[in-house]
Amino acid sequence: MSRMNPAIPQRRLARQLLSRTRFRRPDEVVTWLGAVQAQEYGPAKWALGLRLHRTAADAEIEQAFNDGHILRTHVMRPTWHFVTQSDIRWLLELTAPRVHRVLSAYTRRQRLDPATLVRGTAVFERALRDRHYLTRGELGERLRNAGLTLSGIRLALLTMYAELEAVICSGPRRGKQFTYALVSERAPRAESLSRDEALATLTRRYFSSHGPATIRDFIWWSGLTTADAKRGLEINEAQREEIGGLTYWCIGPQPRIGTTVPNALLLPIYDEYLVAYRDRAAVPHVWSAVRASSREPVTAQHPMVIAGQVAGTWRMKQDSRATLIDLIPLRRLTAREQRAVGEAADRFGRFTGATVTWSFRDAPG
Repeated sequence: MSRMNPAIPQRRLARQLLSRTRFRRPDEVVTWLGAVQAQEYGPAKWALGLRLHRTAADAEIEQAFNDGHILRTHVMRPTWHFVTQSDIRWLLELTAPRVHRVLSAYTRRQRLDPATLVRGTAVFERALRDRHYLTRGELGERLRNAGLTLSGIRLALLTMYAELEAVICSGPRRGKQFTYALVSERAPRAESLSRDEALATLTRRYFSSHGPATIRDFIWWSGLTTADAKRGLEINEAQREEIGGLTYWCIGPQPRIGTTVPNALLLPIYDEYLVAYRDRAAVPHVWSAVRASSREPVTAQHPMVIAGQVAGTWRMKQDSRATLIDLIPLRRLTAREQRAVGEAADRFGRFTGATVTWSFRDAPG
């Protein structure tokens, strides 16, 4: 087995703003990363909080979302991502055609023909006009009033279609409920780019913020083709490295690696640090060890990362007054590592504004 350069995780931590950051606003983080996977809304907010100044709070990100500075929509892959107002249109123009192709088998299976999708989208557009934000259930009611009865997966697929067509996106939350809004009203100054400009921009952002990464990584993350990836790297004159038998690419200056790399991070599930890569040599996605009691792989839970590598998982239980964090190491931790993990748990408490208590389970072996 080829020996992997241990500097790759540290370089990724720096580029992903997990060891240092210059940003104080959530939209700055999303712009830097290109897009942030966000199907789990609460954990996705924590992903942004980890990359902001240490005084960042959950309420700030919630406000940025409600104000429309960051939007949530289906883009790149058939899942939700955070994107910014200025980026949403060109990102969809670049990546939505391939997502539509992925979803076409599902829409056919659910008997959603093109005419129904277009008609339903037009109903949404009329219903949401003039910033009349509606939940998915309320959109379903508007469809019924227009003579279209769709619910469950069929309604979800129609809303995804309308998102990919750049007609609707996230609106402000109504309590804990998500609403939809018109892209034209939520992002009135959203940019359109030529395909080459869009491809160059997305490639630059990915390899600047996620590198060192492989072409396979970028294809997985973006949903684009191998030819697109190679074209984007060529336009940007990306830097190539051969490490451990794989070809890695970066764009932009190399980050300084020093003692600022954090000892421990409590990352949310689907964090960009793990989910944005297909090749798993540098940072394995699934640890070989699993908890004997649950037999759940690491990727099924929130990962605990130490020195850039997955060292365990964590879970939390919350009520109105406190948060209990259950820390589950996959190996024995040193006393210094345990203190660092405890500090990471305390940071989560500061982010949420809740009183946090935490405890370790025994490591296997």
